[in-house]
Amino acid sequence: MKFPQWAKQLAGQVTPLRSQLLNNPYYRFQSAAEVQLAASLGIAIDPNQATTDDWLRLPGLSIHQARSLVALRQGGVTFHGLEDVAAALGLSLAQVQPWAPVLQFCYYDPTSPLQIQPVNLNRASVEQLSRVPAIDLYLARAIVAERQHRGAYPTLAAFQQRLRLSANLTAELMHYLRCWD
Repeated sequence: MKFPQWAKQLAGQVTPLRSQLLNNPYYRFQSAAEVQLAASLGIAIDPNQATTDDWLRLPGLSIHQARSLVALRQGGVTFHGLEDVAAALGLSLAQVQPWAPVLQFCYYDPTSPLQIQPVNLNRASVEQLSRVPAIDLYLARAIVAERQHRGAYPTLAAFQQRLRLSANLTAELMHYLRCWD
């Protein structure tokens, strides 16, 4: 049986590298061969849900590029395929092709009742906030009053601290709230 060149190169390192890939979600792939190995281990990145840290796992991607992709997604852009990622970065398809094995493009219907539509803490009214599960009218009013008194919430952690919310309540709310536009 003939093995691909990338498999031969990694043969001596597979066990520690495999462990690193499976156990460290922030491990940054060093080569196309590592991307291939990660894909074979079931590691995938969904460009339509990826965080900056997720994007930074890809070899050759800068922090500026990763943030740009996240900002586009947060602005409502949907990535349908590798071509969209290449276009967003101003790169050729050949330059992003090595990432293909781990990129898993999924479609999310924004009108689906199963799809959570996050509420912006820095813009939402009391009425909008009170529609979020686990936010009653009292908490919605406190969120708006605190925002008017001390300014925008820069992060969900700041939101938790300023309102002295429990970890359990914050964990319940974090999927429904955001602090950016």
